[in-house]
Amino acid sequence: MTDTPIDLEALRQRIDELDGDILRLISERAACAQRVAQVKTAEDPQAVFYRPEREAQVLRRIMALNQGPLDSEEMARLFREIMSACLALEQPIKVAYLGPEGTFTQQAALKHFGESAQSMPMAAIDEVFREVEAGAVNYGVVPVENSTEGVVNHTLDSFMDSSMRICGEVVLRIHHHLLVAETTRQDKVSRIYSHPQSFAQCRKWLDAHFPHAERVPVSSNAEAARLVKTEWHSAAIAGDMAAKLYGLTRLAEKIEDRPDNSTRFLIIGYQDVPMSGEDKTSIVVAMRNQPGALHDLLEPFHRHQIDLTRLETRPSRTGVWNYVFFIDFKGHRDEPRVAAVLEEVQLRAAEVKVLGSYPVGVL
Repeated sequence: MTDTPIDLEALRQRIDELDGDILRLISERAACAQRVAQVKTAEDPQAVFYRPEREAQVLRRIMALNQGPLDSEEMARLFREIMSACLALEQPIKVAYLGPEGTFTQQAALKHFGESAQSMPMAAIDEVFREVEAGAVNYGVVPVENSTEGVVNHTLDSFMDSSMRICGEVVLRIHHHLLVAETTRQDKVSRIYSHPQSFAQCRKWLDAHFPHAERVPVSSNAEAARLVKTEWHSAAIAGDMAAKLYGLTRLAEKIEDRPDNSTRFLIIGYQDVPMSGEDKTSIVVAMRNQPGALHDLLEPFHRHQIDLTRLETRPSRTGVWNYVFFIDFKGHRDEPRVAAVLEEVQLRAAEVKVLGSYPVGVL
């Protein structure tokens, strides 16, 4: 027992030494990032500093090298923040997202770009597209599909009229909490605010625990959290960011009906992203309205053994009962077999638009 204080003091001293080493190495990495910026700017004044494929490669390498005791994803998140801070020294990144502040889309933006990115809320998905197109921001973050509620049609429709490219993706596990304010009388909750999708994702839990409470749909979960601050008999369904932003307390945690509930978000911008080693490609295809059109579209993918990860149909804006197909598949457009498939599809389709090839989401 007498050795415990000595052992503890020795461990603390070792931690202090390691903290000094970590600080020195992070500073050295940051200085190296500054030198990279100088070299890039000397070669090209309009150089792009954010490289999605490079960041994906670094994070994958960190996860592969990690031997614990920290979880590999936790280790990657730490490195994501280091990379975010270093990138801000080269060039601060401005990111537009579907707002308001405190939404899951903002959480996805910060998960992908790190806390050092400047995130700017937009009122609608098409506004995110316009901000990027106008050059007011570097990138945009928009939701595209939820594992429970399906595809976000507004995002798909925005791609049909836009020149934006997909530069990346991020998948966010969605956890909904029932939140209340300090002034809420928890035994008298008679009204619950939330976004319609969140109500749908928590329907069974609400039926079991608050069957008689009024469910009031609002524009976002962050707006639901804001409203709760002003009422003593209401609660909100929202996530961690909204709870923190408005100082709310969790009355119940993780009330979503499906524990695997997640939403996929897309990063939009102007750049073409080189191969990272593990990539996806997204395309929009307009087919001629004739028998066997869908078979003709999909046959080259099957023959070349390319894995389709998503196939969605949207009505075409050019004719009644004509449709366009949104397709996600594994592989990069610069890979020979993917290039061969795209060439075949272009011969069979009325129109093909490659939305982008980008790294598969790491975190």
